[in-house]
Amino acid sequence: MDSLLVANRGEIAVRVIRTAAELGLRTIAVYSELDRDAMHVEMADEAWNIGGPPASESYLNARRIIDVARQSGADAIHPGYGFLSENAGFARMVADAGITWVGPPARAIELMGDKIRSRQTAERAGVAPVPGTTEAVSSFKEAAPIASKIGYPIAVKASHGGGGKGLRVAGNRKELANAIEGARREAEAYFGNPAVYLEAYLDRARHIEAQIIVDRHGNARFLGERDCSVQRRHQKLIEETPSTLLTPDGRRALGEAALAIAEACDYANAGTVEFLVRPDGTFYFLEMNTRLQVEHTVTEMVTGLDLVAEQLAIADGHPLSFDEVQVAGHAIELRINAEDPAARFSPSPGTVTEYREPGGPGVRVDSWITPGTTVSQYYDNLLAKLVVWGRTREAAIARAERALDEYRVAGVATTIPAHRAVLSHPVFVSGEAHTRFVEEELMLDPEPFDRGEAQPTEDPGPGRVMTVEVGGRKFDVTFWPPEAPHAAGDRPMRRPPRRRAAGGPVSTEPGMVLSPMQGTIVKVSVKAGDRVTTDQQICVLEAMKMENEIKSPMDGELVELKVRPGDTVRTNEVVAIIR
Repeated sequence: MDSLLVANRGEIAVRVIRTAAELGLRTIAVYSELDRDAMHVEMADEAWNIGGPPASESYLNARRIIDVARQSGADAIHPGYGFLSENAGFARMVADAGITWVGPPARAIELMGDKIRSRQTAERAGVAPVPGTTEAVSSFKEAAPIASKIGYPIAVKASHGGGGKGLRVAGNRKELANAIEGARREAEAYFGNPAVYLEAYLDRARHIEAQIIVDRHGNARFLGERDCSVQRRHQKLIEETPSTLLTPDGRRALGEAALAIAEACDYANAGTVEFLVRPDGTFYFLEMNTRLQVEHTVTEMVTGLDLVAEQLAIADGHPLSFDEVQVAGHAIELRINAEDPAARFSPSPGTVTEYREPGGPGVRVDSWITPGTTVSQYYDNLLAKLVVWGRTREAAIARAERALDEYRVAGVATTIPAHRAVLSHPVFVSGEAHTRFVEEELMLDPEPFDRGEAQPTEDPGPGRVMTVEVGGRKFDVTFWPPEAPHAAGDRPMRRPPRRRAAGGPVSTEPGMVLSPMQGTIVKVSVKAGDRVTTDQQICVLEAMKMENEIKSPMDGELVELKVRPGDTVRTNEVVAIIR
């Protein structure tokens, strides 16, 4: 293998290109028109345009990527995660083109990518899946009696889903119909398949996953677990290793179960087997991710391995580079997303105006951001991964808090305030965070994400920063210079209207329902002439791979509805009028 095409974007493309460069490989990037100046494009030895901003026209355009691989003379393709990484059809296209696929066999992707079939595979391997169905359900009528038998709360999950997409939780029979509808809609949109199944929703469980790696020479290794229980919207926010819940015997049993499942599907390359674990240590198979995980970095921090290098070696026919796995210390990964925690983690697209990463011993940042980078609605909102290592968990937490204090991001809201709140919360500090911790405990605190930082309700406009020294101490001071005199005389110009700080739509009319961000309307729940109540759902907006409810701000009659499914709306655009 002499050259590698990276069929992805963002921080994972940057991360793969770095390892490939260290190995002396020629690196080939692909990019959408929106990513023309992105970091991964600049870092690669060569880069090729593969289409327009929507992923369907570029990063999901399998034929175009194969064409570029042929034209560029790529020996291999690394898919990263997301997009085409778990697409068995794409893996076969790569192989048929005579190009090396850096990932598991297409058959394993196909088998484990279907969550229903993966549950069946786990059962054959002697590993119990989370209680639920092993067949798809298509309607409320079909699902209701099954849900009653399993017991509420029920998770409705996309058969071909992952990453928290195509997942809805129904707390009772009344909520089940909407959960099925929402999960099927999201599954169709993200995975091209609306099939869903039912699973018991294990309240206050832990989400713990096993990292495995398997070569084609009979070597299979369990590289330790990662606790991914700190989540919002069923998507991971913080990951750490080792887990505070597992005993040595429990860890060994988890690893053996993961390797048994890998053997049952004839797996090769890096993969992750995910489990839900009860407080008593009982675990159930959840799903298998047949790719490199976002959070592979924490495993690298405690093992000293480069998992991308191992992936490339396995794909090139080599055995694993190690015999025994040595785990040292504790590592934590914090996902720095463009989201506003104070607005229930709503997406925050925009342009990054200031960006400075932390550093120092035991600190790693995987990112794709520079000042001026635009975070688009078209793609995932992950800006960076802040990963820290310490000899103990307490040391790792302290290092993470220090690194967050050094992190500077302006122009978009980020999850940094949420991370500060989590790291200092007694439940997390004691190692007892569960999958509902953020919603049920952290967000119940008054002002949970205000760690003493100023949160102004009004903004008089952009000020200027001046550095001053007082008594030998340096201060950065923001000031607003006086207005220039009016050209016609000494009468000062009118001050511009005061702008409200970012954080939601602004309207002078109480009945004007505005879009909180740019995105696509995927569902409309009402029609003109309907009577609506406060907080009733008007429509659902999809932006940055998240669905967001737009609700009525008041009781009244919906006199005008300005959107329909499929419409693209801008921030603060009127979607409905209520009187």
